[in-house]
Amino acid sequence: MTQMFVERFIDTAKRVGAEVNQVQDLQAAVDYISNITTGTTLVPQTILAKRHGLQNLLAEAGIDVFAGKFRDAGQVPASGVTFCNFCMADSGTVVLESTDEDIRLATTLPEKHFVLVDPVTVLEDNLAAVEPMTAIHQGHEAKFIAYITGPSRTADIERVLTIGCHGPRELHILLVENISSDLMEN
Repeated sequence: MTQMFVERFIDTAKRVGAEVNQVQDLQAAVDYISNITTGTTLVPQTILAKRHGLQNLLAEAGIDVFAGKFRDAGQVPASGVTFCNFCMADSGTVVLESTDEDIRLATTLPEKHFVLVDPVTVLEDNLAAVEPMTAIHQGHEAKFIAYITGPSRTADIERVLTIGCHGPRELHILLVENISSDLMEN
């Protein structure tokens, strides 16, 4: 069933403007990112980023990984690289628990956003997301959740579409097996 959801997710995400690629492993994802990005790259230090040594892998590939406070990264960093909690196949949406400000900045400031996704975290639809969303919202502190469907877009009253006005112009989703099957990690 998961493969069917993955295929549907790929199709739907591409239809809303995302670039979606299945890659062999995390190193292949890093190679993909290094071939596309130039300039400053924001990589939030999440559980998965630390576990996989993502900042080091990207830096070793020649990517300028920003090491300071993300608010000091400049006006428009080139890229942001994040993991996600899960995806929804029916809408091509990636979902990130983004209470940490660095995650929000990495997903909204750069021109390009790269999301690393374990295919086993692709859910059928928003109804299948009810249980993990409920789990994310446990506790008393407020949580930020980002639902990202394609690159940023807006239109004015005359229906003139603008890409990248309120966030990244490009969304690259990289499907990498064995990153994490835990829907609570990103």
